[in-house]
Amino acid sequence: MSRYDSDTDDAVLTESETRLKKPPLYQVILHNDDFTTMEFVIYVLQNVFQRSETEAVRVMLQVHLEGVGVAGVYTYEIAEMKVAKVSELARANEFPLLCTIEETTG
Repeated sequence: MSRYDSDTDDAVLTESETRLKKPPLYQVILHNDDFTTMEFVIYVLQNVFQRSETEAVRVMLQVHLEGVGVAGVYTYEIAEMKVAKVSELARANEFPLLCTIEETTG
């Protein structure tokens, strides 16, 4: 009959060794320009970023008055897909709307 020797068992993992690190988050930023309509920015915010009408208007006004506005905060891959979708919609509607990604701090 074999005996189990717990003194030689090195395969024990502690909880801290297996804890996953949260991925960094990125802001999707909309930039103001002189040609993209306010209505189109609201449309983008509602349809790409699933913002309510009130939130979409608030962000659109921030973009209009301050030059930039945060459309949403996501992991890198999702932020990248959102930027691509905004760029595709803007191009299809002949607007120069600029949308960029910026890593969040903290």
